[in-house]
Amino acid sequence: MKGTHYYATGRRKESVARVWIAPGTGAFEVNKKQLLDHFRRPTLDMIIRQPFKVTETENQYDVRVTVKGGGLTGQAGAMLLGISRALVKANEDFKKPLRDAGFLTRDPREKERKKYGQPGARKRFQFSKR
Repeated sequence: MKGTHYYATGRRKESVARVWIAPGTGAFEVNKKQLLDHFRRPTLDMIIRQPFKVTETENQYDVRVTVKGGGLTGQAGAMLLGISRALVKANEDFKKPLRDAGFLTRDPREKERKKYGQPGARKRFQFSKR
């Protein structure tokens, strides 16, 4: 990626995605692999490409991402946020359509911690009357 590029960070659950976009042909590189080699699910591919559909900039930017932590769904959500933020840096006019689609809002949901005296966050051990 030479020339003008834009950097942004996206987070979701335990995942952190560092995203660089640059004007190009629409190539995706995730952790030095092709997009579908890393994610292997068409639904996650669709989620990641949504910001480009909303801004009508499909195949206009090359995307390079390093993502770590969490699972595949969390990583895809982190990439969605990172790509959206980078697009806003590239062109301020993209802010309204991305905001209206909800792509610039960090999803605050996190895993609830396990409580003592219980097998999980909310699950209880079986109650026995006798």
